[in-house]
Amino acid sequence: MRYELVIFDNDGVLVDSEPISNRLLAAYLTELGHPTSYEDSIRDYMGSAMHRVHDLVLERTGERLPAEFDDVFHQRVFAAFERELEPVAGVVDVLEKLAVDEVPYCVASSGSHERIRVGHRTTGLDRWFDEARVFSSQDVGKGKPAPDLFLYAAERMGVAPQRCAVVEDSPLGVRAAVAAGMDVYGFTAMTPAEKLVGATELFAGMGELAGLLA
Repeated sequence: MRYELVIFDNDGVLVDSEPISNRLLAAYLTELGHPTSYEDSIRDYMGSAMHRVHDLVLERTGERLPAEFDDVFHQRVFAAFERELEPVAGVVDVLEKLAVDEVPYCVASSGSHERIRVGHRTTGLDRWFDEARVFSSQDVGKGKPAPDLFLYAAERMGVAPQRCAVVEDSPLGVRAAVAAGMDVYGFTAMTPAEKLVGATELFAGMGELAGLLA
């Protein structure tokens, strides 16, 4: 394989969480008096850290979200994960191939460490990701589209950015990977291909990914 490290986004790439979390985010924002559709949530917040939700609401309305917003939202999301969450179809096969080929991999997510862990534990992906392979925007303080998280993950894994491949499904994530100087493979299962501008390659199903990375 031509890469020394494969960096996976989490939500929508490893775990099929985006439909769940965006449905709940839209509902909660609407409940708080900020009418938001599911489509609005996907467009504005998919792939971003929680601070983006606060920043955009404040910018658009002049109002701050309540202090307990993040805690309440995550409680709702984690409860839904326990009932509904599944791994992205085909991603276990990709992880198995990387393990057999002895290609290092990790996850770098805008979500919190707790969110990553809950999702992995619920779906059984925790067996593939020990603590040394898990990186969150919490670790760098500045989420995607800034390159900080991907650069931090590469540094911790001991690989130069230009030897890394990133697997992403959001425009913000693609922008972050490009800014980090990494090749990025855009997963179009939920995001229209034209929105993943800058991706090295696009793919619609996990069955295609191993061949693209080879």
